[in-house]
Amino acid sequence: MNLNQLIKIIISALEDIKANDIEILDVTKRATIFDRMIIASAVSTRQARAIANNVNEKVKESGGTSYGTEGEGSGEWVLVDLGDVLVHIMLPAVRMHYDLEGLWSELETGVVEQQITSNQSENNSTLESNRLLAH
Repeated sequence: MNLNQLIKIIISALEDIKANDIEILDVTKRATIFDRMIIASAVSTRQARAIANNVNEKVKESGGTSYGTEGEGSGEWVLVDLGDVLVHIMLPAVRMHYDLEGLWSELETGVVEQQITSNQSENNSTLESNRLLAH
């Protein structure tokens, strides 16, 4: 099964159980172990678990592989690992708090990388200053 077929199956499975606000992120430039991230919202923990279960079932029925599911205990954030695609099913408050879409878009534009680089430069400058003061 190719990536586009897998994504269509996942989207269909999400829509079957009424997932909301479905977003597909292309992370091929920033991630080496998966190509797409799909994020969807559920209105309850029960619905989040049902959505994850349906995604797993539909992918397996279509000949795909599910490598695991995490977070079913609490149901606030359930992650389904389908190899090339990671599916995040989250309650709206959890989704807003972690803002994966924002984080990955910042990674895409290099904003986080720039912040890390500038922080490292500041830390190195402070470290050098401290070394000079110690002598």
